[in-house]
Amino acid sequence: MSKHKQHVEKIKNAIKTAPLNEDEKSQSMKRLEEWVMEDKAFGTLKNELLEVSEYFETLFAELGLTK
Repeated sequence: MSKHKQHVEKIKNAIKTAPLNEDEKSQSMKRLEEWVMEDKAFGTLKNELLEVSEYFETLFAELGLTK
């Protein structure tokens, strides 16, 4: 399991056991899942742009978005 997935699982577990009411837990999980989907979408976009041109590799490096 990647570090990213491990962190997401830790956050999910923390939400489940946090002293929050059910609505707060539900909203927290919903926002976490939305963030995960957006993060995955950005990764897909990044890979596709890298396929288009090497320019994006330089741009992403300048933005601090390299691995």
